[in-house]
Amino acid sequence: MMTPEQRYLFDVMGYLHLENVIQGEELEAAQEAAENYINTPTEELPNGFDSSGKHLPNGVAFSRPLEALAMHPASWPIIKELTDNKPQLMRGTMIADRIGVPEGGDPLHLHCAREDFGRDRNCFENRNGKIYCDDFVVFPYLTDVNPGDGGLLVVPGSHKAEYDRPENIFNSGTIDDCDNIPIGVVNITPKAGDILIISELLTHGALPWKPKDRYRCFLVLRYRPQDRGESRIPEELRGRLAPETQELIAQADITHTKNIVKQDLVVLL
Repeated sequence: MMTPEQRYLFDVMGYLHLENVIQGEELEAAQEAAENYINTPTEELPNGFDSSGKHLPNGVAFSRPLEALAMHPASWPIIKELTDNKPQLMRGTMIADRIGVPEGGDPLHLHCAREDFGRDRNCFENRNGKIYCDDFVVFPYLTDVNPGDGGLLVVPGSHKAEYDRPENIFNSGTIDDCDNIPIGVVNITPKAGDILIISELLTHGALPWKPKDRYRCFLVLRYRPQDRGESRIPEELRGRLAPETQELIAQADITHTKNIVKQDLVVLL
């Protein structure tokens, strides 16, 4: 379960920032695995992986240290509550935001699930004193983001907006200057070892990445209730995953309770 503080903040803001929760050898192993993926030429990688761009597909399946972040002790209770104990990992991309790499220098326009798919497609509600959110993303950060670097933008509280966002507000949704962020928009700057969790109903985007001597690296782990369809992690990679993660990505009837949900701490071997 979420703590009362987490539940309140997620309800009010539409996102949570868990600071310094991935530490020590766990963080170092994940960072090393990420570096290995980023620096290995695509032609030398197994099928299903591609290191040529900003978006490195299926990063969660690349190695155990990255895979373990999908059920990290800091985020796992939150994932279970938000899905009413019916979680499914739909995809697990890795982002390495680097200058000179395709898609590395452009802003990500403000958007949200409501604008992309329609007002009635996603849910954020109180169910028996707990939050139910049927589409959210967990971002475990592996590198530092400092003020002025660029990166994630959010409009706190917008997940509950009752009105459509006017086209001309927030610079028409394109924000590309760290020094000229419109009022109402926040640039979040996580450190390595932090985890961010956002509802897909939250209006969000990203500034261009400015540093030329380092990059922004994190996983994009998207969760939905287990009856919403097949995970996007390709079949050819599923054999690499631990049994617990295979269960996490599995589609299931909403009446079924997965064994991993019964565990407060999931350890991958």
